[in-house]
Amino acid sequence: MDRFLAIDAFVRVAESQNFAEAARQMRVSRSVVTSRIQQLEEFVGAPLFHRNTRSVRLSDLGHSFLRDCTELVGRTNEVVDQMREVTTSPAGRLRVHALPGFVLGHLARLLHEFQAKYPQIVLDLVVNDAALDPVKEGFDCALQIFPPRSEELISRKLFPVRRVLCASPEYLRRHGIPRNPRDLAGHRIGWYSGYPTRERLIFHGASEQVSVDVKPVLMTNSVHLLTEYALEHAGIVCIPTLVASDPVLAGRLKMVLQDFPLSSFWLSVFYSTTLRSSLKLKLFLEVLTDSFSGVPPWDEALIKLGLLSETIVE
Repeated sequence: MDRFLAIDAFVRVAESQNFAEAARQMRVSRSVVTSRIQQLEEFVGAPLFHRNTRSVRLSDLGHSFLRDCTELVGRTNEVVDQMREVTTSPAGRLRVHALPGFVLGHLARLLHEFQAKYPQIVLDLVVNDAALDPVKEGFDCALQIFPPRSEELISRKLFPVRRVLCASPEYLRRHGIPRNPRDLAGHRIGWYSGYPTRERLIFHGASEQVSVDVKPVLMTNSVHLLTEYALEHAGIVCIPTLVASDPVLAGRLKMVLQDFPLSSFWLSVFYSTTLRSSLKLKLFLEVLTDSFSGVPPWDEALIKLGLLSETIVE
């Protein structure tokens, strides 16, 4: 029995609570993972998991040793990475989960720069809107707005995600420009279904705070679809500036209710406490923070034109 491979399999099954997912992460068959766990259980003389056809959960012994085993795997990978750094360039696979709103139009250049520096690191990038736990899902890090429910993660803020209301000039010509948040009741609204406030908007005016419950005619988890919906003169949409900036600057969309800014979120990178010393992850985080420190370029362009305030509402 290879003790390290067996312990690595144990950690991955414990984190994902799934033998098939652990096998996928390790790029081996499920039977290999099962065999390694069985060998480890035979070696320690007790079961590490209680498992049936529906669930996999840690035994008392498994709970007792999970943290130590997780730290052992993390430390071993760190040492190997450091040895590779001395003898050659960093190598291996880095699994990243990211939001499509951020990836499309903003991340390709950064990925190219990263791989130009570290050509032997293979990036495995999964793109969707889910707010997931990167540990359980087998990712090295996740770039997302809303935090997963886990105490075993470190978060690092990258940049604010500001939201604005936009519509096409043609739509506003036909239906009028809202002057007050309450005027939205007379408009067709396109809405991002992932906002934690559901269909409620809280506007922060200079003299008052206004809360409005909108009634969307379109709900979707795609901010890009909302942008295209607005470009079709179909209604007013609430979208982040990272997708609104280009069509606004081109005059294809117009921002409304700028005197009543909405609260902002933060796009953060989430990763496991046991991966904080991983060389590949460290290098990726360095490129991320260097590229997105300060005011994001899409916000900077709007601020210069007076379309967006420098002050962030949180």
